[in-house]
Amino acid sequence: MKILRAYKTELDPTQKQVESLLQHAGNARWAYNWGLSRKNEAWATRKAALAAGVPKADAPKVPTAIDLHRELNALKKLPADQGGIPWMYEASKCAPQEALRNLDAAFKGFFRRCRSGAKRKGFPRFKSRKRGIGSFRLTGAIHPAENSIQLPSLGSIRVKEHGYLPVRGVSILSATISEKVGRWYVSLQVRQEMPEPEPKPEHVIGIDVGVKSLANTSDGEVFENPKALSKVKKSLRVRQKAISRKVKGSSNRKKAVARVSRLHQRVANIRRDAIHKMTTAITKSASILVIEDLNVSGLLRNHRLALSLSDASLAEMHRQIEYKAVWYGASVRKVDKFYPSSKRCCRCGSVKTLLGLGERVYRCENAACGSVMDRDLNAAINLKLAGSSPASACCPGSAGRGRKTATKLLVGQEPSR
Repeated sequence: MKILRAYKTELDPTQKQVESLLQHAGNARWAYNWGLSRKNEAWATRKAALAAGVPKADAPKVPTAIDLHRELNALKKLPADQGGIPWMYEASKCAPQEALRNLDAAFKGFFRRCRSGAKRKGFPRFKSRKRGIGSFRLTGAIHPAENSIQLPSLGSIRVKEHGYLPVRGVSILSATISEKVGRWYVSLQVRQEMPEPEPKPEHVIGIDVGVKSLANTSDGEVFENPKALSKVKKSLRVRQKAISRKVKGSSNRKKAVARVSRLHQRVANIRRDAIHKMTTAITKSASILVIEDLNVSGLLRNHRLALSLSDASLAEMHRQIEYKAVWYGASVRKVDKFYPSSKRCCRCGSVKTLLGLGERVYRCENAACGSVMDRDLNAAINLKLAGSSPASACCPGSAGRGRKTATKLLVGQEPSR
């Protein structure tokens, strides 16, 4: 089967190459801001014409990415004293061209969220150098090697991780170069042929994700949460206070901001590494994975738990489980979010009316059962039972917010074999 996959690794550019990378990123940022300004002007003109009674078909059109790129090419040919931008010839044409395509995608996303009634519409904003150097995308002649990568207009740039980028057997679609905390990264989007996963013996596991531990499986396996952000909260607070004591615009303030950025990057790397290792191990271990269909945005409204939930990255765990399941020949089943996986006893099926967050050990209230086990393990076993037999997913008692509901089992699509 053919899949789309990304390979991301750190670059090791020379000082001259860093200057060229900065120029490409600057060109992409300038083109995006210029295109956004042109679109805003066109929208204002179109709205004024429609308000004046001009029919929609005759009203001025809003330029697309292709129209804006043609205008940009015309500006390149003009001298600088006439408002031209001949300096863009010094970098690849792909950077501004792909930036304009990103702008079109941003507007499409904005209108889609408007139609769906989302609270946050996300109108495209102007990019600022103060918020980061940003990134740019290149297409065309991209040739990765064992310890370097050949990019259009940039030449051969060394990579720090040798032998990671695919050299043969893939179709390279694009390369995105980004900068974070002074380090440069390249991400290759490729289409590659992946062998069909071998059939696995039927083995169902329930996966309960959480904050105390990243995940607990019904087989009793526990994946610990590194709690990367919680461990550096004190150090982060000290560094952020140091920023407030520096004069705005000074070199010392920029250094203090860089120290905070490096700490945030370290936290993100630790979290990403733990989640990738966990999701890979889980998807390789079973043929059917049962997870809960969580409303993560709703959970984050609890301000006492928002920081811990964000640090655990529950949505990212589910996303990785879903796409890695296709790679390793597993299927994903989702149980409705109102299913009382934590409140239900996995042995007798009775449901507790109240279960506080501080109760880490589940004690069944049914005198005939009296089961005592770890809370997360109990929830994982309940998810496994719900995923194994949809009929058992019917909730006989109170589920969640004091309302009686039947748990709906959502079965994921089986991967092609």
